[in-house]
Amino acid sequence: MPATILRLDAVSHSYAGPRGDVPALATVSLAVAAGELVAIMGPSGSGKSTLLGIAGGLEQSTSGTVTVNGQLLSQLDRDGLAAVRRRDVGFIFQQYNLVPLLTILENVALPLELDGVGFEQRTASALAALATVGLEGAASALPENLSVGEQQRVAVARSVVGSPRLILADEPTGALDSVAGEWVIRLIRERTDAGAAAIVVTHDARLAAWADRTLYLADGVLEHETTPA
Repeated sequence: MPATILRLDAVSHSYAGPRGDVPALATVSLAVAAGELVAIMGPSGSGKSTLLGIAGGLEQSTSGTVTVNGQLLSQLDRDGLAAVRRRDVGFIFQQYNLVPLLTILENVALPLELDGVGFEQRTASALAALATVGLEGAASALPENLSVGEQQRVAVARSVVGSPRLILADEPTGALDSVAGEWVIRLIRERTDAGAAAIVVTHDARLAAWADRTLYLADGVLEHETTPA
């Protein structure tokens, strides 16, 4: 059996609102194994982004536990959580979050630099990641010199540099045309086929069709799941 890379057990989360706590997730349990791509669909405000933030250690759940690559996140201090995010989790955001003053190569190498990896090693790893998205020739360019689709491919390269075990993508194709969107989801599929685990939040059923299973979230509750025919 493939190893479980991500496990959420009875995770709930609430935000403080002007009239009291506002529930975002309600006792969500989920396991994602190595080699598995899971899509999450649901209406806006259903808790999809909150789920990803908690899964990647960007937010802390109100209750329940989260385990990433065998590490129970609630037992880690701030530095430990940061290390998990750098080494074990690759994030892909809809807005790319590229640093505008850094070259494409420097953007992709940034997680490794923050983790103390030496210049030569992180440069070689970043170039290899850029090659997987077909942008090794743009290594010295700044983000503003690339198209929207190319910027998202850079974000994908940054998410896989160092071969993290878990990839979390929040509407990674929302601002892309259908061709560029398929390119991005194909790259994520290739990483899971190589042994990573991935969760992709999407509104596009065509992209969800690339997943091994699709979960439907509504009002913070996982209502049901489907698998491809």
